[in-house]
Amino acid sequence: MIFAAILAGGIGSRMGGTDTPKQFLALGNKPVIIHTIEKFVINDDVDEIIVLTPKNFINHTNHLIEKYIPNNDNIVVIEGGETRNGTILNSISYIEESYGIDEESIIITHDSVRPFLTHRIIEDNIEAAKKYGACDTVIPATDTIVESINAKTIESIPVRDYYYQGQTPQSFNIKKLFNLITSLTEEESNILTDACKIFILKDEDVHLVNGEVTNIKITYPYDLKLANTILEDIHD
Repeated sequence: MIFAAILAGGIGSRMGGTDTPKQFLALGNKPVIIHTIEKFVINDDVDEIIVLTPKNFINHTNHLIEKYIPNNDNIVVIEGGETRNGTILNSISYIEESYGIDEESIIITHDSVRPFLTHRIIEDNIEAAKKYGACDTVIPATDTIVESINAKTIESIPVRDYYYQGQTPQSFNIKKLFNLITSLTEEESNILTDACKIFILKDEDVHLVNGEVTNIKITYPYDLKLANTILEDIHD
C-alpha cells in the first residue's frame, strides 16, 4: 500500500500576529492544509492519507475535511508527536496497527504547509521510494552557501554546484524507515529532526527527486502573500 502522511504538528510560531497555526490559515478561499490534502486525494496511487495534528486541533481538522472534502473515507486525522520524527513514528504506528507493515509499502511524508506540490513530484517520489527505499525532494541551490560556526564570521563557502535545497515530500519504504527510527539511540533521536538524516547516519542511500521552485513552504507572513500570488496565477 501507499500512504501519505501530512505533517501538520507545528504551531507556526514564526508566522507572527496570529495564534492560529499556519496550516490552518486561509489561502485563497480555504485553509492551507486543505489545499495540501487535496493534492493527495486526487492521486489514485495513494491508498490512505494520514493527517497528523496537535491533539487540540484534531476535531478542528476533521471539521475542515468534512467541509471541504466531504464523503472521503481514505483520510484519517491522528495526533502528531513532540518532534517531526515522533510525528512520523505515530503515522507508522497507526499503519502497523491498522494494516501491518509489509516489505513493499511506501510512506510519503509531506509538510502540510507546502500546498503547491505537483502530481509529478508525488509520482516521482513513489517511484523512487519503491526503487531505492528512500528519497528526498530537492531543487538546486541558487544562492551562494556560506558556513559560519559562530554566526559572526565566515568559516567556509562551499561549491554551490554540490548543494541543494531540501523540500518535501520525503518518501520511504515503511519497514526500512521504521527499523531505522527504532534503532536510534536517545541522543540520536534528540538531535535528528529529519527522516532523511536518519538514513544518512545509518549509511543508507537517499535518492534525489527534482522538486519545483513553486513548492514553497509557508513559514513567514511574506510566504503566505507569495502563496496567494501563486494561487492567483494558477487560477488565471
